[in-house]
Amino acid sequence: MLKLAVFDFDSTLMDGETIDFFAQELGIGEEVAKITEEAMSGRLDFFESLQQRVGLLKGLDFSVVQKISQNLPYMNGAKETIAELKNRGIKVVCFSGGFRTATGHAKDILGYDADFSNVLHSKDGKLTGLVGGDMMFSHSKGDMLARLQKLLGVSEEETLVCGDGANDLSMFAHAGTRVAFCAREILEKEANVVIKTKDLTKILEKI
Repeated sequence: MLKLAVFDFDSTLMDGETIDFFAQELGIGEEVAKITEEAMSGRLDFFESLQQRVGLLKGLDFSVVQKISQNLPYMNGAKETIAELKNRGIKVVCFSGGFRTATGHAKDILGYDADFSNVLHSKDGKLTGLVGGDMMFSHSKGDMLARLQKLLGVSEEETLVCGDGANDLSMFAHAGTRVAFCAREILEKEANVVIKTKDLTKILEKI
């Protein structure tokens, strides 16, 4: 029986990549999206790609970051799926290589229990191009999941994980139910549940 469900945020609970929305404000959407795609497909080190992309956001007003973070398009079925999992007594957590401004705001809307993500550094109301936090490396999600399982007394068999990109691979190694959601090929290969349509409620049919 499942006790813990961990979801990625960008392109999983949210329809898109938060950092790409920020980049569009600076007119560098295409450039940043290209780096994001390379990282999510596993062709680029996640830590390096994150530093590179956040560096390009230097100078963006933090108020703009907050506004975008609070108006993101959530994935079809996200709220309903989380509500049903919680109804079944499952703890629901969000792990994101993205940013607390987005995951912290979405937590109250989508209803998950906790979020672990990264923090964009700002000074004098503008982004400095620096970033820090819980999910900086390609191994971060797996590392955090193993610690969370120990803390909650939950086994791998009692854990569901759901994501779309290469930086979700590390948490796949610690879960019995591995959902690839509209995912890159690198992640699909390691999944035992594959969902090809943008509707998170499809997960409920598989568990």
